[in-house]
Amino acid sequence: MKSILIGVLMGAAVLLGISSCATVPTEPLGEGELRLLKMQVPEIGNLRVGYPYKFNISFEANGNPEIIRAVCTCSGSAPYIPEVEDVKYGSPGDFSVHLSACNIGPQTLECYADYVSAGKRRRSNSVSCLINGLER
Repeated sequence: MKSILIGVLMGAAVLLGISSCATVPTEPLGEGELRLLKMQVPEIGNLRVGYPYKFNISFEANGNPEIIRAVCTCSGSAPYIPEVEDVKYGSPGDFSVHLSACNIGPQTLECYADYVSAGKRRRSNSVSCLINGLER
């Protein structure tokens, strides 16, 4: 009975991970603004704790603001600042970061970006997804 319950909970976590991500505002972008749209979850959200996985984060921007860092947290853990890689501007644009699950079990992974536009440092909205941390 316990294994069936665990299987059902794991399946629910995976389904939420696949369909995850935060609600994004729909109003027009301001001058030089960057808005994160979604975070693509690798491995259907089942991530081994301590192993880095590549997450792609989609965004839209008014112009080409410079993304200087991503800040990510995992279910209330301390913020982690992964290196921002492969920034591609477009409609939408995207960039990638390498992250791992913080703990074993279901958890929320949330990220935002700091960027510079017109000489001012700004913070984007946050996007989040559900992941499931597995043993190494």
